[in-house]
Amino acid sequence: MKSILLVCAAGMSTSLLVTKMEAAAKDAGIEIKIFALPISEAPNVINDVDCVLLGPQVRFQKAQIEKLVAGRSGGAIPIEVIDMRDYGTMNGKSVFENAMKLMG
Repeated sequence: MKSILLVCAAGMSTSLLVTKMEAAAKDAGIEIKIFALPISEAPNVINDVDCVLLGPQVRFQKAQIEKLVAGRSGGAIPIEVIDMRDYGTMNGKSVFENAMKLMG
């Protein structure tokens, strides 16, 4: 099963977005694991995810995540900053669809 990690400052601000993304996945008939963690915990799970989405508030830490991904055992995976408008409006469907495009 594919998995998407949402990274934010404390791991809490994205919980509503995760719920909305899960609903979009269910509507699309796609079984996927979507979860959020603070950036400090990302190294613990980086080898187990297929896509990393950063909240706009941590976009400046994208290079840090890219370094983690470059050294991961499973090879490179897509990393993207969530669109600020989609994040602000908690548009889970749009964020989910963009993540699916990133993963191919």
